Amino acid sequence: MPVQGRRPSLWAMSDARILRFYLEPGLKESAESGAHNFLGKIATVARAADFEVSYHGNGPEEREKSLERKGFALFHMEPPTHERAVTVRRAYSYPFWSIERTEKRWEFDVARAAFDGDNVPRREAARFAGFWRKRLFGEWPETYEKGHVYAALQGRLLEHRSFQSCAPIEMLRAVLRQERERPVVAGLHPNEDYSAAELQALEKLQKSHPNLDLRMGGMEALLPGCAYVVTQNSSVGFMGLFHARPLVLFGRVDFHHIALKTWEIGVEDALRRAPGHGPDFKAYLWWFWQTMAINAGRPEAEEKIAQRLRDHGWPV
Repeated sequence: MPVQGRRPSLWAMSDARILRFYLEPGLKESAESGAHNFLGKIATVARAADFEVSYHGNGPEEREKSLERKGFALFHMEPPTHERAVTVRRAYSYPFWSIERTEKRWEFDVARAAFDGDNVPRREAARFAGFWRKRLFGEWPETYEKGHVYAALQGRLLEHRSFQSCAPIEMLRAVLRQERERPVVAGLHPNEDYSAAELQALEKLQKSHPNLDLRMGGMEALLPGCAYVVTQNSSVGFMGLFHARPLVLFGRVDFHHIALKTWEIGVEDALRRAPGHGPDFKAYLWWFWQTMAINAGRPEAEEKIAQRLRDHGWPV
């Protein structure tokens, strides 16, 4: 949630042409030195519009100060603190980025947009998807595992959060109820610190379901051979689209458009339909990255940044 406190009006504070970046250590140094491509382009756009640019940390004190400072603010993957602030987030891989008024991916503008595959250039979409699949994964890895269900887990396995249709452990139980024969591989996130209670719940499931296999990471090896991906809103689901892997979502996210969504069609129907689900993966990837995101490696990136900031009311 945004920092609470006195909130000066947008019009009283926005006349100052100052852009302040609020960034974590490392990223701040990279942006300040001009070494960060995307943030550097945002700074270039701002300076071209006669903005002064400054760089700050992202700790509680700086976030509190941002409420009183004139001008505009930019955060990285954190809640904007006022109406003149935006947050930026990498759109799952470099050099693709989003500029939003919220840190919640399921509330991004792309999440609210309608995907229309009929307006996508098919040949270009196929070339684009093939290029990025090879760029991200190399040649399709040799795998001896075929036809398994890849359940991509994140953190807080026993909690049911607001953007989820159920707790992650309940998601896994639902998959195991549906999949009696097919192997189910639950991929634990390598950067999560799972509690003893979470690990015990997983071990209990494994004892009662011999087809459940627990792994730590391993996305690149598990995606190509799986029948479909199940997740709350892990980026594994997005990466699976490059391998034309059907996706079942139990949580809200920005890349939901061609997935089977349990809150819309029900858990049983989504899981039953998943193995045969065949949307236009290539058209979707082109639309999501080339149309809805900002490709910081493209010549038109600065104009897309400027337009996106104008969409948020910034005078650039």
